[in-house]
Amino acid sequence: MAENGANEKKLSPAEMKKLTAMLLAKRNEILGNMTEMESEALRRERTDLSNMPFHLADAGSDNYEIDNTLGLMDSERRILLEIDAALSRIEKGEYGICRGAGERIPKKRLAAIPWARYCVDCAALAEKGLLQGGDYD
Repeated sequence: MAENGANEKKLSPAEMKKLTAMLLAKRNEILGNMTEMESEALRRERTDLSNMPFHLADAGSDNYEIDNTLGLMDSERRILLEIDAALSRIEKGEYGICRGAGERIPKKRLAAIPWARYCVDCAALAEKGLLQGGDYD
């Protein structure tokens, strides 16, 4: 199932250190983004109290912005869970192994998506719901 995964060598300590740093940097970036989104939503909520008179079109726009922000925050939260799971796999010595095929995830894939749990083939199956496995394990 894994594309060239069996031919991949084990990650070196330097590669593991670099990938760990990438995961931590992305984690901090996401936490900053989420904090900024929350602050912006609260700021908008406070300033909206003084905007009178009330108009239904304004309410619709506000609701759209809130829904959009909540969707973005949910997406960021999911990536945070994936990053935390990847950091946990590093600690357990299980990082870089496809959770579906059991083979090494290619280094190029890990460089692009350091929180990847699956090789490309298994990721495609997981997206279609055809692969068994717990979320964020």
